[in-house]
Amino acid sequence: MNRSELVAALADRAEVTRKDADAVLSAFAEVTGEIVAKGDEKVTIPGFLTIERTHRAARTARNPQTGEPIEIAAGYSVKVSAGSKLKDAAKGK
Repeated sequence: MNRSELVAALADRAEVTRKDADAVLSAFAEVTGEIVAKGDEKVTIPGFLTIERTHRAARTARNPQTGEPIEIAAGYSVKVSAGSKLKDAAKGK
């Protein structure tokens, strides 16, 4: 399902216009991005999913072509965890 299909499905389910559904989806993406960028809290939709920023420590890896060790700097990543309702949906329940 791509973005336009998701917007159409949300509009039909919520009985709003596609323009309104698209605006809500855009606002959700912006707010989630801002919260993750701050990194001091996580976004939680109970039973559905949790999104949070995680810290990756610096580490040593190997170049697969040469086998030489390379240093990978510390940085940040995003962790998305499925909630119970989403897990049950994946199981077909």
